[in-house]
Amino acid sequence: MHALVFNLALLWLAGLLLASVGLVARRGTLAERILALDTLVLVLIGLLAMFALDRREGYYMDAALVLALVAFVATLAAARYYDEGRPS
Repeated sequence: MHALVFNLALLWLAGLLLASVGLVARRGTLAERILALDTLVLVLIGLLAMFALDRREGYYMDAALVLALVAFVATLAAARYYDEGRPS
């Protein structure tokens, strides 16, 4: 049963990844793209965590942690850019 739940979770995250890529590719406002990219990164972090669990290697969790930190800073920078507009 554990393998079935694990595989269903991987399929669910893969579907969410495709939906997130579709949201990023769609022509929307800047705020919508920022949210879609943040969602995309969160799904990638989930996939990396599941992959680390499957492979039983900590390197993937390290990559997920670094990706989370970089995504946090990037989201803050994008939100600041959105709030203040283009720098002069």
